Amino acid sequence: MTKKKVFVISHSHWDREWYMPFEQHHMRLVTLIDNLLDVFKNDSDFDSFHLDGQMIALDDYLAVRPERKPELAAAIKAGKLRIGPFYILQDDFLISPESNVRNMIIGRDQAREYGQEVPLGYFPDTFGNMGQTPQMMALANLKTAAFGRGVTPTGFNNQVGDADYASQYSEMWWQGPDGTRILGLLFANWYSNGNEIPVERTAAKKFWDQKLADAEKFASTDNLLMMNGVDHQPVQLDVTAAIKVANELYPDYEFIHSNFTDYLATLSADLPKDLSTIHGELTSQETDGWYTLANTASSRVYLKQENTKNERLLENQAEPLAAMAYPAADYPHDRLRYAWKLLLQNHPHDSICGCSVDEVHREMLIRFAKSQEVARFVAHDALTTLTAKINTTDFNEQAKPFVVVNTTGFTKTGLTRIVVEWDRIAFSATGTIQEQRHQLEQRLAELPELMVVDAHGQSVPFRLIDQQVAFHYDLPKDRFRDPFQAIELTIELNVVNMPAFAWRTLALQPATQTLVANATVKAQPRLISNEWLKIVVEDDGSLTITNRETNKTYHQMLVFEDTGDMGNEYIYRQTADKRAYYSTDFPMKVRVVHADELGSELELINYLEIPVSADEQLAKETRAIVDITQRTAQRSTQKVPLTITTKIRLNPNSRQVQFESHVNNQAKDHRLRVLFKTALTAETHVADSIYETVTRANRPAKNWQNPTNPQHQQAFASVFNEANGVTVGNLGLNEYEILPADNTIALTMLRCVGEMGDWGYFATPEAQCQGTFTFNYSLELTDGSEAQRIASYQRAQGMQTPFSNQQTWQHTGTLEADDQYLTLATPEFAVTSLKRANNSAGLTVRGYNLSDRQVPLKVTTSLSKQAVNFFEEELPEVTTDTLMPMEIKTLLLTEAGRA
Repeated sequence: MTKKKVFVISHSHWDREWYMPFEQHHMRLVTLIDNLLDVFKNDSDFDSFHLDGQMIALDDYLAVRPERKPELAAAIKAGKLRIGPFYILQDDFLISPESNVRNMIIGRDQAREYGQEVPLGYFPDTFGNMGQTPQMMALANLKTAAFGRGVTPTGFNNQVGDADYASQYSEMWWQGPDGTRILGLLFANWYSNGNEIPVERTAAKKFWDQKLADAEKFASTDNLLMMNGVDHQPVQLDVTAAIKVANELYPDYEFIHSNFTDYLATLSADLPKDLSTIHGELTSQETDGWYTLANTASSRVYLKQENTKNERLLENQAEPLAAMAYPAADYPHDRLRYAWKLLLQNHPHDSICGCSVDEVHREMLIRFAKSQEVARFVAHDALTTLTAKINTTDFNEQAKPFVVVNTTGFTKTGLTRIVVEWDRIAFSATGTIQEQRHQLEQRLAELPELMVVDAHGQSVPFRLIDQQVAFHYDLPKDRFRDPFQAIELTIELNVVNMPAFAWRTLALQPATQTLVANATVKAQPRLISNEWLKIVVEDDGSLTITNRETNKTYHQMLVFEDTGDMGNEYIYRQTADKRAYYSTDFPMKVRVVHADELGSELELINYLEIPVSADEQLAKETRAIVDITQRTAQRSTQKVPLTITTKIRLNPNSRQVQFESHVNNQAKDHRLRVLFKTALTAETHVADSIYETVTRANRPAKNWQNPTNPQHQQAFASVFNEANGVTVGNLGLNEYEILPADNTIALTMLRCVGEMGDWGYFATPEAQCQGTFTFNYSLELTDGSEAQRIASYQRAQGMQTPFSNQQTWQHTGTLEADDQYLTLATPEFAVTSLKRANNSAGLTVRGYNLSDRQVPLKVTTSLSKQAVNFFEEELPEVTTDTLMPMEIKTLLLTEAGRA
């Protein structure tokens, strides 16, 4: 009789930082790897240790023990320490598509420096799994993914029935929205089902009777997986002795200390034909809804905002500008990778999810700041290099030229603000600093009337926002610093329909003609409009917005809602009083800020009064570790002001209205959202996810018990039917909910709680998010057609990346004043990356299909094109001129004959 095989894999799920600060976890990691290196030398039966699928553990260890690198490398080469394929164990949904890819690229590259990475997409504890995982794994040469959440195991004797996210086995096929299918492994009994195996025979018998039964309930083959470890688990030093005892106790089983490579090879050869197929994203859709952990999308929202800002700086400004400015030999790969690694260090699930102790998240802000400064350095250097190549000789001698660049993959319209240096005096010039300043102030007082012109001499409307004399300095690359004082003029202008990866050159100069404001633009106290939209501020402070193309009017838009929260960093739980406070029940004030050729802007101030915190019962319940579903706390009777100041901006050339809300939060234990009531008849909606415009149900499954149904998003969520649609965009606000009664899109702005949650009581006073916050978001109305919806998705994504601009001077150059680096003519192609190739002199452009249908892919360039995977390996069977439904595509662009 063939014995069943029990594969025991030693591991430790290493949360880099969580309920202790990073360095506390770090020191324990050093001890773990020290012990492992000793075990490898002293126990010949110890097969190997799985280092949690993340290469950063080696970086962290070697930061303390650099002298042991040769020993560590030898252990990896010998197969004793199993590493990779990722750099960190990320949260899928809260980081960008490109961040997910760079995690794989950096992880594999570092693993290859030592040997071979483990061929497994490893997601043991992610809070849900992205729907495009199958396609992404395939593009990273991975055929299998292991995960702990999102699928309900039913046992092989049970029928799956109508459940879409259930499997009778712990093994299943996982199919992405594009049709790619990989093998999925569910840790049905968690990734600790073989932890701390007893050596003593009686205890071992009791242990294995239960563990074998649990595994066999779900296993599709006679190959059983036992994960010998759990969170921060020290290596079990006597695990091989425990396995010997198990082999003696169970003659019908063969217990093996093993590794994922061997386990997957054996499992794949024995898979039955009746495996279930699960589809798309796995977010525990068919559970009771309480422990999906989706509310981590709104914990410490300041982290999400910084992360989005950081990603846009790296992906959509620094990298494209560097690609446009430098030849391959000068491209700053090293600097950019350094910035990426700093950013990725903030992307583990307990970090970016905001569900750790305060010390962890303080350190994250430092990493964000460091990564952003590197990105700014690269972007500024590249922009300076690029603008120096542009011919600006057509402007007159008194003009101050500047260049505006659209670094996104979409045609972009919007305001841009630039500081133009009008005049300067260097510290080294004649006179004291005070005398020099006086000269500049005199010149500023005598400033002539100004105008902005384009490269063809045509006047361009602008606003003069500020003028001042300021101190600055230059840091030349070939000599000492050069301090100076300068007249600075801050101007704002409207850029209309600038193509993807294009630039325009303009100049600020003395006016050569009398400028007449557009007399048709009139300010109305509560109304702004353009060709497509009419926006009225009602007496209660809500907006009534009319789509002038379809004559569809929406009421009760931009309503702010505040509710009590007695939950934790993981889960929102409304206080027992169920009381909600709405901005429409409080006074408001509105005024016109701008109404000119650049657009209209209203300032709306809502004066709410909300409870200062929860009542004393919450403190008692949190300290007593009462589960959130059993808490009874209410909100305090004491009130504090919550004043929300919102700028409402409407561009004359865009269908999108943009909002910027400012809040000084002095309350605790509450959640603030902004509501957009669509009142559209629709059963589903779409949201921007990881390389996917994902369709989700507006109502949860029947067994859902949580009163709320929070969801993750990247740049937008959209409700629509065949006649009308509403798309709400955001900048770093990753949580939304569709309120099914009237299909309101509820966008979470702040969620303020005082404890971490999970397995004990960990106070997190800084998670109360007190202080000032700014929130940027947008709204666009569509006629329900796919073309308008796709365009609204583009504009929502494009809103997250500002125009880049740089002042220059009159000079000759090889580039035209207005030009485009790369021509894209596929509206459905959402570009996520334009950069120099990692492994060649070429360029890579990567993006995905915003739609669920096949479209032509039109990327016009003089370079040759080939389709490649994430590692820039050719995919000869994949075309370069077609974009399949939901396809992720990377094009490698090279000069003919070069690779």
